[in-house]
Amino acid sequence: MTYQRFHSQRGISFFGLLIVGVLLALLAIVGARVLPTATEFMAIQKAAKKAAAEGGTVPQVRAAFDRTAAVDYISSISGKDLEVTKDGDKVVVQFAYDKEIPLAGPAYLLLKYRGSSAGGYN
Repeated sequence: MTYQRFHSQRGISFFGLLIVGVLLALLAIVGARVLPTATEFMAIQKAAKKAAAEGGTVPQVRAAFDRTAAVDYISSISGKDLEVTKDGDKVVVQFAYDKEIPLAGPAYLLLKYRGSSAGGYN
């Protein structure tokens, strides 16, 4: 008499594979919509640092930001949206804005961006 060992199968079923594929596709779609806003935030951060280094007065800082924003295709904020302060001799430019990304129907993804030319988040 021969005894056979039955091994349980391991792995993922077709239904499980389908669910994982759909979830990965949804994550890729959301990521593709978030990535441009993240790159725009980095461009805004860079423009704010440049404007703080170039300008001495509030109108000069805002004009410097607007010039850089025109070149870097920044559309979320403009120079008038900046908060310009002084910390000792150093000009500090702070900004904050919200970005809504439509997902499906009434569902939106809200991203709140804020930054400062001095670094960090206030």
